[in-house]
Parts: sequence; structure tokens; C-alpha cells
Amino acid sequence: MIKRIDNIKLAADKGEDKLREIVKKRAGGRLGYFRILKKSLDARDKENIFWLYSVAYSEHSEKDERPPLERLKNAPRVCIIGSGPAGLCCAVRLCERGYSPVIIERGGSVEERELATRAFFSERRLDEECNVQFGEGGAGTFSDGKLNTQTKDGFNRDVLEIFARFGAPEEILYLNKPHIGSDRLKDVLKNIRRYIQSCGGKFLFNCKFTGFTAREGALKTVICRNTRSGEEFELEAAAAVLAVGHSARDTFRMLHESGVAMEPRDFAVGVRVEHLAGSISLAQYGRFAKFLPAADYKLVSHAHERTVFTFCMCPGGVVIPAASERGGVVVNGMSDFARDGANSNSALMVQLSRADFGGGLFDGMEFQRRLERKAFAAGGGDYRAPCQRFGDFLRDRPSDSFGSVRPTYAAGVNFAPLSQVLPAVAVSALKAAVPDMARRLHGFDDADALLTGVESRFSSPVRILRGADRQSVTVKNLYPCGEGSGYSGGITSSAADGIRTAEYLYELHKI
Repeated sequence: MIKRIDNIKLAADKGEDKLREIVKKRAGGRLGYFRILKKSLDARDKENIFWLYSVAYSEHSEKDERPPLERLKNAPRVCIIGSGPAGLCCAVRLCERGYSPVIIERGGSVEERELATRAFFSERRLDEECNVQFGEGGAGTFSDGKLNTQTKDGFNRDVLEIFARFGAPEEILYLNKPHIGSDRLKDVLKNIRRYIQSCGGKFLFNCKFTGFTAREGALKTVICRNTRSGEEFELEAAAAVLAVGHSARDTFRMLHESGVAMEPRDFAVGVRVEHLAGSISLAQYGRFAKFLPAADYKLVSHAHERTVFTFCMCPGGVVIPAASERGGVVVNGMSDFARDGANSNSALMVQLSRADFGGGLFDGMEFQRRLERKAFAAGGGDYRAPCQRFGDFLRDRPSDSFGSVRPTYAAGVNFAPLSQVLPAVAVSALKAAVPDMARRLHGFDDADALLTGVESRFSSPVRILRGADRQSVTVKNLYPCGEGSGYSGGITSSAADGIRTAEYLYELHKI
């Protein structure tokens, strides 16, 4: 019989072998089954930091097995447009249900993406179809693979189990703040691809979704163009899942012109802020810092009329070039599994509303584009990013040298006043928020901290409207899904949205 123990405390300087000893003692000296269910760090008291565990155990051997999912026979063709977290997890669940989906991806495979991004990072040669935003795994491939989420979706556990099943570290199943690491995520994506192909599914890389045909208000075919050869082709489909990501601006316009109902959304813009990883760990953990992984943080400030918050924090990570359009600079953050880089970085975002950029459907999208072009010009016009020390930003003076923090942005930076890039309301909000955040995280307002811009792809500027049946309200058999459709944010919630869409399709076709 499997038993459970909650709230086991383990000092921060003790290894997990000590945890096993504690549980074995509780089990009377015999431990045939042992599994960590939850692990979180309690750092509220910096003089008494400890890990908190929940575990399952038994004196006898046990098996963790789920019954197989019911499968359809002769399942109809489903096309999935986009191979980010939503698209891939939708495809995995469809395969488990007996489908053989076709995944249409405008970018390349993860192997192709590695080559394309390497060329962009080092030589500033941008491939507009295969980059940090587009390709196998979506934007999340270059993000650290953070899997924590604030949503309570019932499929969140399924998401973790899918990633673990295909090679992610087992600890993601129990860590309070799980992450895979961009280095390991690439192998996970390859394993997912092989599984889908083994189930009869197909990947059409370097193929852009350019349109669809409909009959009596219902989708019948999807139209694509190979971005390498220029060849156009059409595929019949019983359904198409739209998992295009938040940066598919041309696709959003095509869908609107084709009569797909959409609406504008509010979003946030900002910069990446970099500190020394050791300084963040010391501020968070004090004398225990040397025993613990690089520290993270999550901060919100209401010191200004606009809410400012940190997002996608990358302990021991780097700032990366994330543009997908020529003539624009976009920044993002990434870290490997070890999180052992010299710096830690986070998006530092200012919440905007439609009053800031206009109420038209694509006004927000064009606002983002203008910021990216300003950043491109301020960076020198060659994909270097504009950068400024925080102390100089606060005092409205240009930076001319680095202090203790050196930039990690791979394409290079150029000193430039970020007030020339960001909207005035964002500048004033950041000046108020960072010192306010430093009241909760000592040193966050370090004058040597670096601000690099511009972080403009926080979320989709539009939402593709869907009904309670998860279909587009104007085109039947078309299923908007994930972050690009405005229904999720981040890897886990997008992936869960993809699984839920797959389950809906299964229930629909099962009848």
C-alpha cells in the first residue's frame, strides 16, 4: 500500500540522500517504493532556509501506470498549424487517441533552427521564417523551458508528464518551479517528433499556412506554401488547429481578410534587466546561497499608475536576440538546465492598454513593430540592441561604460538612451517601479544593472475568437488554440490548451 508524507523539512545544505533516510526510517527500515511528489524552497526566513517535500512510499515495490487512453478507429485528418507547445501537445494527445495529425510549421526543425539562430546571433543574418519565434518548439524552445504556471487547468499535470516522458528531467514532475533548460528541451522536441511520426503523423517544416477554403461556413482545406521552394499546395482536413504563436503577424492579417473573427488585446512592453546571478542569490538566500541553485524572483510594483512586473525570469541565463522581421530588434531571455551563467535576467514589463496604441484590430501589432524599429535604429541598424545602465536610465544620461554587469546579448549591444525607444509612460513607470521593487529584493536597483530593449513579444496583440465548442465563431472546424490565439500565456498553459483542444476533437469524432 502506497502511503504519503507531507511537509518534510530538509535544510538547504543537506542532500536528498538524507530525505530518503528519513522516509526509510518512517517505513520501518524497508523501502520498496519511493517517489517525490512535491519539492519547494522556503526562503522566507534567510536564517532558516529549507526544502519542503511531499513523498509517496511503500515497504513493497509498486508500479506507476496509467491505463491507456481510448483510441478512435479510422480517425479523420486533423491539420495542426504551428509546432509550439500548444501544437505539439495537441498532436501528442491526438496520437494517443488514434489520430495521425499533420503538423504544418512555417519554420524549420529544431536542427535547422539551431543553425539559423547561430547565424543570427553571431553574424546578424536573420532568416524571417526560421528564427527564435518560428520553428519546431515555438518561441519556448529558446526560453529556458519554464513550466510553472498560475493557471489551474486540469491538464497541467498531463503537460509535465508528456515532457518527462520524452526526456525532460524527472524533477519537473515535482518541483514547485519546474524548468527543462533550453539545452535539454531540444532533445525533448526531437523525441516528440519521432513519436508523432511513429503514429503516422507528419511534419511539414518550412511550410507557411497561407489560407483555407470553406463550404457553408465550415473549413474544408488548408492552403500552404513551401517557404524554400515557393510551391503551393492544399490539404483536405476535417479540422485545423490554429496554434500559430504570438508573432505570426502576417497570418493574423490573412485570417482577418478571410473573415475569421478577431479582437484586439491589451499587452505589456518593456526591457530585459540583467544583474549578477551571485548578487541575486545572495539577496534571496543570504549565507545559504552557496548551497542552492541560482535564485529566481517574481516582482510586481504599483508605485506608478501603470503596473510593472517581472516575467520569464532566467536565473544564470542570457539575453537573446528574438527578432522575426527585418529592421526590428526584439529581446528575450534564455537559460540552460544548469542555470550557471554569470548573469540572471528577467523581462521587466509595463502594462499598456488600447488607449496607448489605438483601438483598431491591428493597432497594437503595429505599435509593437514601431518599438522594434526604434530599437533597431538605436542599436545601430545592424541588430545590436540598445543598452543602458540602470543608474544612467534613472538620471536621463547616456551610458558610456559597463560596471560590474556585462551584457550577454549575443548579437552585441550599443549604448543608447532607452527613453528614445520606449513610450514615455513606460519610461516613467520603470523609473518608479525598479526602486520600489528593490525594497523587496535588495540590490534590484543596482546602478550597474543593465537594461536592454526592447521586450515587445510578451503576448499576442489579438485574440482569435472561439466559442464554447472551441471553434472559431465564424468558421467551423477551425480551432484557435494557445498563446497566439490569445487564450494562454507561456509553455504550460499553451500546452494544456492544446491537450484540451485534442480532447474536444476526440469527443466530437467519437460520437
